[in-house]
Parts: sequence; structure tokens; C-alpha cells
Amino acid sequence: MRVFHLRNLQTNELTIMNGIKLLVGLGNPGDKYAATRHNAGFWWIDQLSASTNSKLALDAKFFGSAGKLSTSADVWLLKPTTFMNASGKAVAALANYYKITPAEILVVHDELDLPPNTVKLKKGGGHGGHNGLKDITAALGTAEFWRLRLGIGHPGDRNEVVNFVLKAPLKDEQTAINQCIDDSLQVIPQLLNGDFEGAMLKLHTKK
Repeated sequence: MRVFHLRNLQTNELTIMNGIKLLVGLGNPGDKYAATRHNAGFWWIDQLSASTNSKLALDAKFFGSAGKLSTSADVWLLKPTTFMNASGKAVAALANYYKITPAEILVVHDELDLPPNTVKLKKGGGHGGHNGLKDITAALGTAEFWRLRLGIGHPGDRNEVVNFVLKAPLKDEQTAINQCIDDSLQVIPQLLNGDFEGAMLKLHTKK
């Protein structure tokens, strides 16, 4: 695991209008779901908060655990505790409260259409059957927010999808997902500064 530092991210660098102001990790609350593939977004937020010593706390008005990325940065972290299918309630509550636009939101989620060794950044598009994305789109009134797609693989049969996402990854899959989380944390400076092309180039270029 690489340690991510907020060096060089002073307040003056975070005032660019189109940088990310809200980082959302999707998942289901509770120990029952903590290790399941569907909670990959939660894992990402947990790793980021641990690496930056950021603190999240339950906040009833935001329907989740929320906290600032650092004491000097006006950037928020959020883990909805509404369960996946109602994630939009939490995202819209925090975004509306702090006047954060959809284009300044990054939603980190598990992605069935990518293998566990792949992570992709995109803006907008459909929800691909992901109920968390579907609910966020409905709550924000637009699909034009950023998504960080953490590959978890596909069971091969769409009838097995629900069972698949609510189970823990195999050991080698978990290792690959963890590596993608570490890799994607390295592009946070670009995301906060609005350099999405640079972030995508770094993430999508095969090593």
C-alpha cells in the first residue's frame, strides 16, 4: 500500500472552480456488507481517509458519514448510510447544503463491466444497472457527475449479479482491487485541480 500525502495541495490550489469538491464512496452500511464487492467505494474512502488522516463522522443531515479531506481543503468525503439504492439522498443533501455542483462530484463505485485489475474515470453516462448511480442521477436531476469505476468483474450470468456483488472477492481479486484503489488515490491532486484529462491519462495508461 502506498501512502498518499496531501503535499502541494494548499488552499490556493483548491479554489479552481471545476475541481472535485465532494468525493463519495458507495456501499452498504453494516458489518454484514463490509467485505462485499458492492462496498468497493467504501473501501476507497476508507483508504483515502486513513492515508490523509481525515476523519469522518455520522451526520444525520447528510444521511451518512461525512468529513473534510483535510483541515485546509474545502473538499468533502461522504459514505452514505442509506443503503445503496438510496445513495442519492445523501449525495444531494451534502451537495445542496454546500452548493456543490454535479460537475464537482466524484462517485466511486464497484463496476461489473471491468475486471478487478482495472479502474476507469468518466463523466456522465448511464447507470449500467447500478442502483446507487441510478438513485444519485435521480436525486441530482442529472447524470453529469464524475465516476471512478473500480472493476470487480462479472459472474458471467446476469441472474447471478446480485449474489455476486454481495459476496467478498476472491483473494487475488481483492489484491487487484486494492492495487487499483492505491493507483487511483495518486490522481487526487489532478482531480481536485480540475485536471481530468491528466488524471485519465495517468489512470488509463497501462504500466
